[in-house]
Amino acid sequence: MKSYRVKVIKTNRDNISVLNAAVVGATGIVGQQFLGSLLGHPWFRVSGLAASGRSAGKSYAEALQDDAGALRWYCEEQLPEEWANLQVQDAEKLKASDYDVIFTGVESDSALLLETHFAKTTPVISTASAFRYEEDVPLLIPGINSDHAKLITHQRLRRGWKGFVAPIPNCTVTGLAVTLKPLLDEFGLKAVLMTSLQALSGAGRSPGVRALDIIDNVIPFIPKEEEKVMHEGRKILGTVEAEGIQAASVKISCTCMRVNVKDGHTESVFVSTEKPCPPGEVKKAMNSFASVLDKSGLPSAPERMIVLQEDPYRPQPRRDRDTHGGMATVVGRIREDDAMKNGIKYVLVSHNTRMGAAKGAVLTAEMLVKENYI
Repeated sequence: MKSYRVKVIKTNRDNISVLNAAVVGATGIVGQQFLGSLLGHPWFRVSGLAASGRSAGKSYAEALQDDAGALRWYCEEQLPEEWANLQVQDAEKLKASDYDVIFTGVESDSALLLETHFAKTTPVISTASAFRYEEDVPLLIPGINSDHAKLITHQRLRRGWKGFVAPIPNCTVTGLAVTLKPLLDEFGLKAVLMTSLQALSGAGRSPGVRALDIIDNVIPFIPKEEEKVMHEGRKILGTVEAEGIQAASVKISCTCMRVNVKDGHTESVFVSTEKPCPPGEVKKAMNSFASVLDKSGLPSAPERMIVLQEDPYRPQPRRDRDTHGGMATVVGRIREDDAMKNGIKYVLVSHNTRMGAAKGAVLTAEMLVKENYI
């Protein structure tokens, strides 16, 4: 993997003014999740909504209506009147320089064009995969690899942008990376085997997973998901060196499956470490690491990044996905694994549409504001 020299900057903003934000892809599921996550946010004020040309010129409420007049608003939060009446702009014509930050929730093909245009003037926080594998683009999870934000300075210089693109990782790798980080720091990582049982909401509503396919069934394949987990996991757990980000040497293998659960990805994880990792020491390492964002001052930060469950029947998505507002990764069944040298195994639940999607992206934006990148 080619690497780039990055300039280290040390800045920290204590007094934060309210920033104007635009949400692109606002009529879609992810766009709505962004709005739900930004409702009443103390740092970001949503002053612009953009979508495809067919929604442009309509009020947001009108753009959400189907042919029968039903409002296709899928968030648990009520749609605020100020957003319902806001006129939707054509995403291709959005004047990015009017905003301090742009949140994008569009498909990767559209993201590649739109985000390139927006980033010329404005920071872009994205849920799309379009830029995830670029060498000058970090995959940020606050508290896990916050120092990778240094790469943004190089991205700006290399591309001649005033803004930047900072995508969040794939939702499946997020909870995995959160739990692997303390193991990497304490014991070193050799190999990771993971099987995921992924919620329906990760497939979206259109085309999504059809009801008759998933009822009384498990779908044993999610296109491109396993490759994303393996590639992104190594990048997230890598280190920033003089020449850029060096991917972690750990081997990652996984099988990703869709199950009949509404929200929350469950993952069965097997890890081989460099040093012996007794279950008690693993719990201690995860517990110590869990408070990594306690003093960050970030509005969306969970009280604890990792929550341990001693009940052998936990974690369960229905009971644990909303822990700390859906921003914590819940871990249970930590056991020694005799099939591997220095083996440990556990089960995790991570909320795929909160920490793994829009709310996690908002948390990333908060970190970048605090560190003066936005």
